[in-house]
Amino acid sequence: MTKGSGVALYMAKPHGFCAGVVRAIQIVEKAIEKWGPPVYVRHEIVHNKYVIDSLRRKGAVFVEELDECPDDRPVIFSAHGVPKSVPNEARRRNMVYVDATCPLVSKVHIEAARYAEKKLQIIFIGHAGHPETLGTMGQVPKGDILLVETLEDVAALKVRDPEKVAYVTQTTLSIDDAAEIVSAIKTRFPGIVEPHKEDICYATTNRQEAVKAIAGKIDAMLVVGSKNSSNTCRLVEVAGKCGCPHTQLVERASDIDWDRLKEVSSIGISAGASAPDILVKQVVDALDSRFELEMHAIETAREDLQFKMPRILQNPLSE
Repeated sequence: MTKGSGVALYMAKPHGFCAGVVRAIQIVEKAIEKWGPPVYVRHEIVHNKYVIDSLRRKGAVFVEELDECPDDRPVIFSAHGVPKSVPNEARRRNMVYVDATCPLVSKVHIEAARYAEKKLQIIFIGHAGHPETLGTMGQVPKGDILLVETLEDVAALKVRDPEKVAYVTQTTLSIDDAAEIVSAIKTRFPGIVEPHKEDICYATTNRQEAVKAIAGKIDAMLVVGSKNSSNTCRLVEVAGKCGCPHTQLVERASDIDWDRLKEVSSIGISAGASAPDILVKQVVDALDSRFELEMHAIETAREDLQFKMPRILQNPLSE
């Protein structure tokens, strides 16, 4: 294939795996190493097909509910978190389980539980049906937490006592959209109790800021990740809102719509927090096979955070 004209390629950094995703994948791998296959995983450990298929080949069995798991095999809870009822049921069945919930999601769970203990009604800003939303809302009794997704939802809120409310958020929201909704909530409930620290996680924030830094100077953006990944979808939205004329979400290089890239002279690349580097490299290689690339790395933050393994997997493998 003859290469086309020169294209400036802007790589948004940071991109790809975050500390919570790295930890979750390692939990599945170490569990298989410790107990042997099969190891069951409730829901996709992270939202990326390539990762799921890779772990499946190693001996992971992915299910949606605990009742699909046998009592005598280990089960792992996904990085998105689960309602309290799930570990309660696992304990009732005397199952061996490992909680791979991202520690930054667990922080939100703890906040919600503390607010509920103080008799505060909680407003949760998140996406209906997302596993993280279901997990966080499942930390407190029904009725103690109300979901809002839009400004219209905020306007329609009916709370028990306007003086006794708090809010928390999903960790993978659009920073700007969440700020708009938080502002509306504060306007309605001036005395609302806020999280001590921002709930939107560092990785979501950093990846969105990196996309913002290049969106206004490129003709097209390729965001590598899965369609069911919330933080990945937010990167697509952010790129469009910040001036990029055309954005594609691609799970892998074979998904690229080349017809939409015929006339471009500059392309940006980012990747969601659950997209492995190998998929990003394949996208870059595919671009390199068609264009004369001039590479630029735009780094807006550096990440060195690491999370500890659960204690049960820190024990000797013979246990």
